[in-house]
Amino acid sequence: MKVALLMSGGVDSSYSAYLLQQQGYEVLGIYLKLHDKEQKHKVFIKNCENVAQHLGFEFLVLNAQKEFKQTIYDAFIQSYERGETPNPCALCNPNMKFGFALEQALQLGCQKIATGHYARIKEHNGYKRIAKAKDMSKDQSYFLYALSQDAIDRLIFPLGDMLKSEVKPKAFAAMPWFGELETYKESQEICFVETNYIDILKKHTKVENPGIVRNAKGEIIGEHKGYMQYTIGKRKGFVVPGASEPHFVLGINAQKNEIIVGKKDELKQHLVQANNISLSSSYDGKEYDIKIRYRSEPTRARIQVGNPYITAHLKTPVFGVAKGQSLVVYDEDCVLGGGVIC
Repeated sequence: MKVALLMSGGVDSSYSAYLLQQQGYEVLGIYLKLHDKEQKHKVFIKNCENVAQHLGFEFLVLNAQKEFKQTIYDAFIQSYERGETPNPCALCNPNMKFGFALEQALQLGCQKIATGHYARIKEHNGYKRIAKAKDMSKDQSYFLYALSQDAIDRLIFPLGDMLKSEVKPKAFAAMPWFGELETYKESQEICFVETNYIDILKKHTKVENPGIVRNAKGEIIGEHKGYMQYTIGKRKGFVVPGASEPHFVLGINAQKNEIIVGKKDELKQHLVQANNISLSSSYDGKEYDIKIRYRSEPTRARIQVGNPYITAHLKTPVFGVAKGQSLVVYDEDCVLGGGVIC
């Protein structure tokens, strides 16, 4: 069986190629050119070519920079301009890696698609589902909630049952020609962000734009440096004269260039609403675990699935719910679906 392996030029996807061959698959390596950082591409493509040459499989580069800019990069900028906190990886996975690349792979005769993601595929009520990885410190299931069922049915995650700490030594032992570890990148959380998201925004919009800070009552209590520099829950970077305890960003008014701040207790939310992307109405009215950020702990909630919203009624409150982030619904370790917090 022929499988398309999406390669990044890092250890994880390179070792995935080796494991897939060991399992008897015919591998086609694919590198997706997404962002516009050509020097990075040059280094990573060279790494991929090295692996393909030594293991003896076909490798090609697909240029998707135009599609990536339109679908992911521009949406990232626009989301911050609206006062949101976007999640570009959760948008890139269904649209680029398991959308654009999957279509290309099928046209090239592949039946399956694989990546070095730390996640698993499990059977759940008769359907294949994305599930959490064995290594919970590296689990990436949260970013994969929006994949189509067709994509999930074709997915292979060779590293899902491995710990990150064991992948590198096993990879270098299996492939002694691999080279120096320093030449293989660790995956970045956002591939096109070099330092921080502010540097990206500065290229396209006015980020330094002083404005007023209000409290939850609407009273003016301070000033800030520009609303795009803040996300919900942030506690630094704005001035509240005379404040005796820490203040946190509770809300962002993009139109007025204002932020609303308050004490930590005011960040609590018992209800979270999201635009539904991938959650079936069959889960309506039942209790499940949800996550509101990649690094947030799962919390129990009763789920309402309407059109077009998911509403989560939480058993215990959560802090720092930000528009633009993903609400992901889990049944134990299986991803049922989710949406974009609104």
